[in-house]
Amino acid sequence: MAVKVGIISLGCAKNQVDAEMLLYKIREAGYELSDDPAMCDVAIVNTCGFIESAKQESIEEILELATLKREGKIKKIIVTGCLAERYNNQIAKEMCEVDAVVGIGANENIGKVIARVLNEEHFGIFPDKLLMPLEGKRVQSTPPYTAYLKISEGCDNRCTYCAIPLIRGGHRSRKMENIIEEAKTLAEKGVKELNVIAQDTTRYGLDLYGEYKLAELLRELCKISGFKWIRILYCYPDKITDELINVIKTEDKICKYIDIPLQHCNGNVLKRMNRSGNRETLLNLMKKLRTEIPNIVIRTTFIAGFPGETEEEFTELCEFIKEVKFQRMGCFPYSMEEGTEAAEFPDQIDEDVKIRRAEIITEQQSFILDSYLEGMIGSETEVLCEGYDRYAECYFGRTSFDAPDVDTMTFFTATGKKPVAGEFYTIKITDFMDSSLIGEIVQ
Repeated sequence: MAVKVGIISLGCAKNQVDAEMLLYKIREAGYELSDDPAMCDVAIVNTCGFIESAKQESIEEILELATLKREGKIKKIIVTGCLAERYNNQIAKEMCEVDAVVGIGANENIGKVIARVLNEEHFGIFPDKLLMPLEGKRVQSTPPYTAYLKISEGCDNRCTYCAIPLIRGGHRSRKMENIIEEAKTLAEKGVKELNVIAQDTTRYGLDLYGEYKLAELLRELCKISGFKWIRILYCYPDKITDELINVIKTEDKICKYIDIPLQHCNGNVLKRMNRSGNRETLLNLMKKLRTEIPNIVIRTTFIAGFPGETEEEFTELCEFIKEVKFQRMGCFPYSMEEGTEAAEFPDQIDEDVKIRRAEIITEQQSFILDSYLEGMIGSETEVLCEGYDRYAECYFGRTSFDAPDVDTMTFFTATGKKPVAGEFYTIKITDFMDSSLIGEIVQ
């Protein structure tokens, strides 16, 4: 009987792509893939270790599997991903039920790792993180009509709060021809929505070609038949070039949507974060984007309670958000990450103050979003259907302004022919509720 192996992938979409590459290697090694890691022989947790809440989620998932192992429902547990890379042998010491802890540099050899744990070995393996493969075939875990395309690995920005360079290493771009080839394969398989990701998509190509190449890459992706939407995530504000803006503006397949994690607007806070810019430069960028690309939707994230953030600096951030009126936004309390420069900064802010500041911004944003959604009532927009909600008794999907998993949904009704998941429909917006649009198919 074939050994069944399942993966639980946590954290960001970049980690999900890594998991898809692992799944292909596992299947290639002769193991049977299972959709339910809790009912398989070998359960792999592809962990996230970015901030404290993500680490806790990873630990809780491992502990749940440990319970299943003690009950005899699964045989072996392997821990991979960012938490494994960051804390390696510490995980094995503190969680005796884990059979192997595997750094990202060993992803290429996951088949051999499984064979060793089935042979009753307990071990950790942590090759150089730069051995993590940039290229490889994948078993797509997203719905067949949507996929992520990772164009680079690692990061060179060295923000003082971020552990990613410690975990993933420096920025490494994939060759453009390899990315295009993978994109063509995805299109041939039926992918209609392509989400372009990296730790910093706007840095793409600098290490290989000596210049930013994201705009050129996007133009090449737009030439591939099959894609209807191409969305860009994780852009850095100081690398958004005029050429990139022009590509978003002129290419019909590029969603008029851009994800720019700003983190703050105050110049002093940004300097302490080792990021460039200030309120004035960021306002100018937002105005430029909205002038050049009418109706563009801008997503961003902010950190509240960064070490040394004064009440005045926090107030400036609140005022900046009110002025810009981001259509999509997230805010998180600062997470002190060991090994990062900011963790050693003086003037660390009390946890309750950080949480309260994040809550203030989140509450403020809810009013901004409600106002934006109310303005959409009566308009028509295209929606990618994703299924039927039997509790709400209607269909649901996303607009081109909504990235998978992180943005809002659109719920809609239909008369006559039933909508099909993976198809596009024109929806007339009639209302909104809980940050989601409500509408009906235009016949």
